[in-house]
Amino acid sequence: MGELNGLYAIWYREFKIFTRERSRLVSALVQPLIWLVIFGSGLGSSIELGTAGSGIGYQQFIFPGILVMTILFGSLFFGLYIIMDKRVDFLKEVLVAPLSRTTIFFGKVLGGATDGTIEIIILMMLGALLFGINFTIYSAIMTLAIVALLMVSIVSLGLIFGSMMDSLEGFGLVSSFVIFPLFFLSGGLFPVKNLPSWLYGFVVINPVSYAVDALRTVILGVSAFGLPLDFAVLIGFALVMIAIGTWSFKRMKL
Repeated sequence: MGELNGLYAIWYREFKIFTRERSRLVSALVQPLIWLVIFGSGLGSSIELGTAGSGIGYQQFIFPGILVMTILFGSLFFGLYIIMDKRVDFLKEVLVAPLSRTTIFFGKVLGGATDGTIEIIILMMLGALLFGINFTIYSAIMTLAIVALLMVSIVSLGLIFGSMMDSLEGFGLVSSFVIFPLFFLSGGLFPVKNLPSWLYGFVVINPVSYAVDALRTVILGVSAFGLPLDFAVLIGFALVMIAIGTWSFKRMKL
């Protein structure tokens, strides 16, 4: 029970921080809405999706990609809180508790995933109200399942960076080099089937591409890789990130 109580305590702390930082929630929602309204309307007016879009508007087509973008930008930077906890010595207080570092890691992951899931649920409601996204019970549940897998992976990746670094500036620099290639090479803003072979290769080896494709499949019925392959890659990605994250937390120095 001690480990479970500790897991709950760490999760609850992260959740309380999220509920108190209302500006964080607002900023997490404003950015994707700007992309959907300005980028989706402006660029969408000059883009013909052809068979890849199957009559779907460009705003609807990029909506799954915008969900993934929100996860990437929000969840990866969750690792910043590790560096901040180091600076205020809060992490030392946690580590002297009778808890394994694995429990601490999972508490942080669950906290970050919970925060991000709340943001995604709000975006899903806004997508249905403002952008014509038609969610069914099946597509809503599947969307949340896909989001959960990607969220766990990206939060874990952010915690890996945070556990290895002590500089906020260094974390921001490294994260930028990771976030932008993951997003722009995911097919979130364009169909992937007609890409040049060299660029398509980068898309295929990017695990985030399979999250975009899975979301596009369950929300819009448009698929490039197939849902079974999407889930296989996402589950594998999550397991690898969790394994590396628990290992990095055990080796973390304060």
